[in-house]
Amino acid sequence: MHIPDGYLGPSTCIALYGGAAPFWYIALRRMKKALHTRMVPLLSLFSAFSFIVMMFNLPLPGGTTGHAVGVGIATIVLGPWASILAISIALVIQAVFFGDGGITSIGANCFNMAIVGSLVSYAVYRTIAGRTPIRSPRRVAAAGIAGYIAINVSALMAAIEFGIQPALYHDAAGAPLYAPYPLHIAIPAMMIGHLTIAGLAELVISAGVVAYLQRAEPGMLRATAPGARTEEDFSHPALKPLWTALALMMILTPIGILAAGTAWGEWTPRELAHAPVGLQHLASFWTAPMPRYAPLFLRSPSFGYMLSAMVGTGLIILVFLAVGRAAGRRPD
Repeated sequence: MHIPDGYLGPSTCIALYGGAAPFWYIALRRMKKALHTRMVPLLSLFSAFSFIVMMFNLPLPGGTTGHAVGVGIATIVLGPWASILAISIALVIQAVFFGDGGITSIGANCFNMAIVGSLVSYAVYRTIAGRTPIRSPRRVAAAGIAGYIAINVSALMAAIEFGIQPALYHDAAGAPLYAPYPLHIAIPAMMIGHLTIAGLAELVISAGVVAYLQRAEPGMLRATAPGARTEEDFSHPALKPLWTALALMMILTPIGILAAGTAWGEWTPRELAHAPVGLQHLASFWTAPMPRYAPLFLRSPSFGYMLSAMVGTGLIILVFLAVGRAAGRRPD
């Protein structure tokens, strides 16, 4: 679902940067005070969780791969605006340092996964969960459904963006300049894998983490449960077990390269039989320092993948520390 450089025309990229910008601005405004409080470790944790989850590739029908995003659980714990920031930071770091998603398409990828994903997750979860108690099984079901619908709506957005490119950008002979797949190809190709495999992975992650938090740290579920019936006074969450779980996931990330194939629509020009001219031109817009999570100075793909997970997590923590410090110095 990470759209690379070259698949979207310049006007589409600009339009989606413009579409994402107001949401980023509102999210930063709403989170301004929280960015220099205990919220920073929580934002770092779930941004890193999303980053790591997206490294676990799953085999999809047709020989391609996909992944969960972690947007469902990030929204449920952090709220939609904080989730927009957390997922956006993960996506930006993936694009800039690892070439997972393009620089020109950061606006599109953040709009699809961070913004649309967070807002859809929030709307579905709040609608289904209602005012039920924090520990209600209904909240587990609501979380799973919210994650499943959110990732599929995000995938649909990406498919539409792919699918309109041949109509928007083509040469005099009608040959596409960027993504060559029309809507009748892009939508089924994207949606079959997400409706069947990637969506179910997001469902299991969202529901599973909520079920765990209901037992271990129910206070972490209060941000999106303002009307929940409860007689308990939950304490501040203890994040150490969650950071430990994240560290274990980093060690296990090499499992993510076992799935054969590439995600649909993320092929390089060399992997396409006849790459459009515009796609070839923009595909070389940026060269990531650790392309495809494979540091050039390492011969072991597994160790390189794991090292990339650690570097990405470290960068996320540094970004949120820097943003939190800047927010703390800025006058209200």
